[in-house]
Amino acid sequence: MSNERILVVDDEKLLRWSLRERLVREGFDVTEAETGRDARDRIAEDTVDLVLLDYRLPDTNGLDLLKTILAAQPEVPVILMTAYSTVETAVEAIKLGAYDYINKPFNQDELVISVRKALETSSLRREVRALRHQQEERFGLTNIVGDSPSMREVFRMIGKVGRSAASTVLITGESGTGKDLVAKAIHYASDRASGPFMNITCSALPENLLESELMGHERGAFTDARTSKQGLFELANGGTLFLDEIGDMGILLQAKLLRFLEEKTFKRVGGVRDIKVELRIIAATNRDLARAVKEGRFREDLYYRLKVIPIVLPPLRDRVEDIPRLARHFIDQFNREFKKSCKGVDEAAGALLQRHAWPGNVRELRNVIERAMILEDKAHLQEEDLPEEIRGVAASASPAAGGGFTLPDGGYSLEKMEEDLVRQAMQKAGGNQSRAARLLAISRDALRYKIKKFNL
Repeated sequence: MSNERILVVDDEKLLRWSLRERLVREGFDVTEAETGRDARDRIAEDTVDLVLLDYRLPDTNGLDLLKTILAAQPEVPVILMTAYSTVETAVEAIKLGAYDYINKPFNQDELVISVRKALETSSLRREVRALRHQQEERFGLTNIVGDSPSMREVFRMIGKVGRSAASTVLITGESGTGKDLVAKAIHYASDRASGPFMNITCSALPENLLESELMGHERGAFTDARTSKQGLFELANGGTLFLDEIGDMGILLQAKLLRFLEEKTFKRVGGVRDIKVELRIIAATNRDLARAVKEGRFREDLYYRLKVIPIVLPPLRDRVEDIPRLARHFIDQFNREFKKSCKGVDEAAGALLQRHAWPGNVRELRNVIERAMILEDKAHLQEEDLPEEIRGVAASASPAAGGGFTLPDGGYSLEKMEEDLVRQAMQKAGGNQSRAARLLAISRDALRYKIKKFNL
């Protein structure tokens, strides 16, 4: 039994009875209305899954009632029935949002087929809408965590770019800073959110295969090209294409990408016809593209074309104030995923997390929390639950009994320790260089030199 509710609106009692009998046998729940007023009352009282609507009613016509029905329940499919068919009426009904238009007298088997197709279409639309809502929740702006000044600027840019008509965006930042999350957040903050979000990693494929993936190919364009294939430019039409690791794209393909950005047209591999699409390109890289331009590895004109709107993601070590919130976010995430009830990290473990330099950035922090959540079932994650490389930083920075420092068994970079200590001193001093210099027992000039050296 389907249990879907169908409203039959028709002033002919015999037809309503006939339709009711057939539809009930098919497993539907059927309710009836004889007039437009009755139909409005039924729609106001309860939701329905489909409406079979007569064009001519005693107190109104089907097109006016169609508008009322769709205003109250925009997603409900309406099939218009009439013995007074004209092309103009059919066109007008479809324009107003009717799913189908059938002429009286009709074959009930054909009507049932139309009803089932309409309900399937409506169900698919609901599923797509629910999936889109899940995607928006999963990849929307609220899933990027941070309240540091640098991240507030990133959020501001995401909102502005998302709402803008910008066709290109360039996201730069170290590996693990969340460039893909920002790209998705831009997509779902834009009027393209209902369109596709496609992505590809430019370093994952040789140049010839990457070109085929982006532009598609015609049958016979190369060996094994037995059929024509759409590329990501076509598949992302109306939405967003995310080109990750754009700095690894070959020079020849860079030229073709530039042409596409300028003209919004391209040819499939082996094709002769220009194909025009409309989409936004978001490119991302952890490389220094300006240096790559100077070294001749990246086209200068493409660089400036992509850099119309740049977004720079800060490394995690430059926004340590966000680490507690990020840790809490990941703990909540893995509580749901692993069905656990961890309440957070204790004070000692939290201090270790904030001291670590995080060369792998947010991705590394996520992995650390995931590992601890898999292996432990504690109310709070503790120091011993963290991996050795994080506990080792604390050991190397803690005074030993002899007044020196304890070197971890695996060794530790002296320069990295120095950078960590300078960063910690600046944090403890609230950015006051004189106070930070006193904490490190060095001159203010020496501290300034180290700040410049480590680009802090």
